[in-house]
Amino acid sequence: MIDSFLVLDPLLITALLLVATAFAACAGLLIALLGLQRVFSIAPCLETAPELDPADTSLCVVIPAYNEADNIGPCLASVLASDTPCRDWQVLVVDDDSTDLTTETAMRTATESNAAERPFELLRAGPRPAGERWVGKNWACTRAMEQVSSHWVLFIDADVRLQPEALRRALAQAIREEADLFSLAPRLGCGCLAEWMVQPIMASLLGLGFPIEATNDPASEVAFAAGPFMLFRRSAYEAIGGHRALASEVVEDLALARGIKGGGFRLRYLLGLDAVDLRMYSDLPSLWEGWTKNWLIGLDRDVAKALAAAGVVVLMFSAPWLLLPSALVLLWLLPQLSLWWLLLSGLSLLGIGQQLALRFWQRRRFDVPLTYWWLMGAGGLLLGAIGPVSVWRTLTGRGWTWKGRQLA
Repeated sequence: MIDSFLVLDPLLITALLLVATAFAACAGLLIALLGLQRVFSIAPCLETAPELDPADTSLCVVIPAYNEADNIGPCLASVLASDTPCRDWQVLVVDDDSTDLTTETAMRTATESNAAERPFELLRAGPRPAGERWVGKNWACTRAMEQVSSHWVLFIDADVRLQPEALRRALAQAIREEADLFSLAPRLGCGCLAEWMVQPIMASLLGLGFPIEATNDPASEVAFAAGPFMLFRRSAYEAIGGHRALASEVVEDLALARGIKGGGFRLRYLLGLDAVDLRMYSDLPSLWEGWTKNWLIGLDRDVAKALAAAGVVVLMFSAPWLLLPSALVLLWLLPQLSLWWLLLSGLSLLGIGQQLALRFWQRRRFDVPLTYWWLMGAGGLLLGAIGPVSVWRTLTGRGWTWKGRQLA
């Protein structure tokens, strides 16, 4: 009797640990669902288009592009097809010394879109100054601002697609709310398998992590902005030094937002899910490069926080898928603990059901299809690997690149 208890005791402890893990995953997913519902129920949104265009103002849309031959065409076409946002506006594509057909594609798109009716210009940024450290799109944006004289300037990424009324809606609301930086959170799109595995999870994490209330509170020091859509009052942008002041900053959107708010200017950050679409990555290598670039920096360069966040993602999204087959095998091998294995199976199924509920919520709220929802467990493992790799690359500089360009 005593020997039997001693044999079962470590097995019972193992069962308790596995059940506790499954319970923690379910609890985390429930908190995520409730948190997302709360965040998006109170988050400010981009308003509908005004009846009249803003008077006596001007706008320049700047699109920095480096090796964006696949993206620049659809992006530029969507901008040139926009409803007129104001009486005086133009579009400026800045080629950041691309080695592909970015410039040719941009020019062809402008011709096909009758850009002569809407002022369009292509600017070649040229090589970056020798002996200076410029990363990301900071050099291209700085070169663009040497040409810009409009009251407002909008920076968008080449992987952005705008709805026809997006510019008009954003500019009118920015003016009405007296914003100095008006940024819109886009709707994340998916195309390749890697994106379907990762992006729905990242959209949930970013939604939970958006300090949207604090960002829009002038009394709070918290500042946040979405790099794919940043509309500046030019005078405020120049007052904080613009992209030139943060030439070596990898995550320049956060730095600019902090500069605006820290300088006493008005920052507005809203949901623009029905106006701005973003397709970030075309394949697994680009997704891996992009998220390993941003993970640690996005978590305030806090190594413990970055590793913990990766662990929580694995717990919430991968653990239920791993524990369910484990529970069934253990039920067959160790029937004496069948009650625990059945409980483990039930909690694992509940966790998987909660992930499906999360995707249903995303479909209803963001119009994101349920495509490959059953690969969220694999997506969790991928993000779990991205966390430590991002820490390693960011701290050592080894393999820390963006579009092949070294960031260290």
